[in-house]
Amino acid sequence: MHQALTEAPKGPLGGRWFQLVIGVICMSMIANLQYGWTLFVEPIDQKHGWGRAAIQVAFTIFVVMETWLVPVEGWFVDKFGPRIVVLIGGVFCAAAWAVNSVADSLAMLYLGAALGGIGAGGVYGTCVGNALKWFPDRRGLAAGLTAAGFGAGSALTVVPIANMIHSSGYEATFMTFGIGQGAVILALAWFLAAPKKGQVPEVSRSSVSQTRESYTPVQMLKTPVFWVMYAMFVMVAAGGLMATAQLGPIAKDFHLDGVPVSIMGLTLPALTFALSIDRVLNGVTRPFFGWVSDHIGRENTMFIAFSLECVGILALNQWGHNPVAFVILTGLVFFAWGEIYSLFPALCGDSFGSKFATTNAGLLYTAKGTASLVVPFANVAVASTGSWQAVFFFAAAVNGIAALLAIFVLKPMRARQINESLPAAKLAAEPAQ
Repeated sequence: MHQALTEAPKGPLGGRWFQLVIGVICMSMIANLQYGWTLFVEPIDQKHGWGRAAIQVAFTIFVVMETWLVPVEGWFVDKFGPRIVVLIGGVFCAAAWAVNSVADSLAMLYLGAALGGIGAGGVYGTCVGNALKWFPDRRGLAAGLTAAGFGAGSALTVVPIANMIHSSGYEATFMTFGIGQGAVILALAWFLAAPKKGQVPEVSRSSVSQTRESYTPVQMLKTPVFWVMYAMFVMVAAGGLMATAQLGPIAKDFHLDGVPVSIMGLTLPALTFALSIDRVLNGVTRPFFGWVSDHIGRENTMFIAFSLECVGILALNQWGHNPVAFVILTGLVFFAWGEIYSLFPALCGDSFGSKFATTNAGLLYTAKGTASLVVPFANVAVASTGSWQAVFFFAAAVNGIAALLAIFVLKPMRARQINESLPAAKLAAEPAQ
């Protein structure tokens, strides 16, 4: 069987693993559009005095555009292939930070955010969808490695970006990194390709339950399983996005942003240290939990990760004012959050099949956009209460609820749906035999 597959239609240059590598690098090039944003908030506010809440609207616009257009971009990928969508995405990503570098009004800053969201969404949705199609046998790991590019991609550039903002100003930093990141995406996009019949292994048995049907996006939207997954995604993403967008302001309000912290012989300001560790852990968690889910099942893995996130957020609220605890606990929070970007796409592929995987995963990914609408309310809550406690308690509670939903609601529902689809899949296959 495996021998036959190797001799089946010749795949693209480097085979499916090279496709995965391209996806990971492209994802790392768009990572700063989201994860580097927190470094720019204070400098922009210092220069223009627009206020944190108004500036953070740009972050919400970015995430909404990045997520809610992914199904449209996914449709283009499923119809015309991944290359063209990533090429256009690279152009938009470069243009976004170029606009940010010259933005002298909130409207222009919001325009830059919208362009960045469209570009990043095109690259993100395409690369994740391509990984799901090339690796039906290792979906958790493949989606995890691809999403790790987005999670850890900014780890190496946190310090250079922070240093360049300090030495050359945030405007030059936006322009330099924007053009550089866009250029890399444009160069790699030419090598992307979707798998043809016979170029991927058949999945005969698996420790995770997979449907044999390929649901169209419309069919998927009619299933209760999709909406339970969507609700869970919104819950967990909301807590994590608040931490992502607000880490700089949280550190400032805790009076920790410039406090030097020494861990394992390395000394950095608390915020820079936290951001660097968070990026690494937020990247590592995606393939790690994806790999775990390939072995023990998606819902079981979700229960473990979401429970860990709930505990981490409560601990951050309790002990986060200590500089060392702040660095370690924010790392734990990011480690227990980032895996949603491997578990949910893999679960979507398992539940609804490969044929429309990019569009279907894109529709589920819009949950991140829905969750981002909660982010500005964190600033409002802090302004009215003078404390981050309400924000932390909310984030912990929704993670706890999502953990319970994974085991007690989603798992039995999905098992029922797959069992019901098996006879239909068998009947459809019979005439071809």
